[in-house]
Amino acid sequence: MKYTARLPETNVNVTPTSPLRDFFLLLSAAIGIIVGIYLLLGLAVDFIVPRLSPEIEQKIGGVFLNSMAASDTSPEKTKTVQMLVDRLQEQSTELPYKLTVHLYDSPVVNAVALPGGNIIVFSGLLEKMESENELAFVLAHETGHYANKDHLRGLGRALVFLLISATLFGPDSGIGNLLVQSLNVTEMGFSRSQESHADEFALEVLNRCYGHVGGATDFFKKLNAEKKTGRLKHYFSTHPENLKRIAHLKNYSRSKGFTEKSLLKLSPTLTEKEQTEKK
Repeated sequence: MKYTARLPETNVNVTPTSPLRDFFLLLSAAIGIIVGIYLLLGLAVDFIVPRLSPEIEQKIGGVFLNSMAASDTSPEKTKTVQMLVDRLQEQSTELPYKLTVHLYDSPVVNAVALPGGNIIVFSGLLEKMESENELAFVLAHETGHYANKDHLRGLGRALVFLLISATLFGPDSGIGNLLVQSLNVTEMGFSRSQESHADEFALEVLNRCYGHVGGATDFFKKLNAEKKTGRLKHYFSTHPENLKRIAHLKNYSRSKGFTEKSLLKLSPTLTEKEQTEKK
């Protein structure tokens, strides 16, 4: 009898399905698990973060401040802005801690609300201001984010991404570093409804502080005029469209019976750089 070699009819070491198909199935399952974890942790964050104690919130804010290179080159300007913030805070009882101003030398036209009552004010913002009322509204707007705890909700979702990255890829992975960069405070934005509520809060504070809301829309009118040049691309990437925002401010002021009166000049301390350049 002659022996003829042949392959076995079945082989437990070889899958009957395509390896590529198995790969995509595993990848889909992994993505589904990650998305599920993110959604669950996100819900937990939305519930826990707004309930953080002021002490814990201030510690979180300290981490962000320590990660930023100090660039407060004008203590006098910081003191002047701090005095204005103090006046605005006197008109609001919703905050559990004192707001602290940190002035950073940067062309960025923005201000940012960090945890623990730390307000980052970039010098580029001050250079755009033409009246105290205009600056007061922007600062009161940031105060509104604290009153509504928007700053914690926005931060919490981003921290979920960092937690997932550190768990799956390690704390020193390239993906983790990319996510850390996404937490840059100058890129923290809020939803349209959060911005609108902060604007309404700012109008209330402005009216209590000055007896009117003059200057509330000046900053946004100015930005809208410069939008075409693209010079303020950063600001428009994190804030609602200005024309709609201006309309909402006017409508809300009208519904509350707020009026507009003469504006106060900006403190000479804050315009010191501009005056020096003119000389």
